[in-house]
Amino acid sequence: MIGRFLKLSSEALMTPAEILQILQSEAPEVNWFVDGDGYKYEVEAVAEVFDGLNAVKRQQFVYKILNPYIADGRIHAVTIRALTPAEKAGA
Repeated sequence: MIGRFLKLSSEALMTPAEILQILQSEAPEVNWFVDGDGYKYEVEAVAEVFDGLNAVKRQQFVYKILNPYIADGRIHAVTIRALTPAEKAGA
C-alpha cells in the first residue's frame, strides 16, 4: 500500500513548465522564472508590483497563486524570490 501511495504521489507532482504556466496566467504582469526537480522548486518573480511591499507581502502574493497546488500535494516545497526590476538589475 505504501509503494502504491508513493507512486500515485509522484505522478501528481508538477513540472516547472506547468507551474510557470499557472503563474503566468494568474499574474501576467510578473516576469516568472521557475526551476525544480519535481520535488523542490525555485520561483523567481520580477515585477513593479512588488515595489513598496515587504518580503512577507511579496511571498504572500506568490503563495496565493500556488497554495491550491501546495495543499493538494502537487507542489511539495518552493523557495520564492520576489524582486522589483531595479532590485533584479542590482542583484
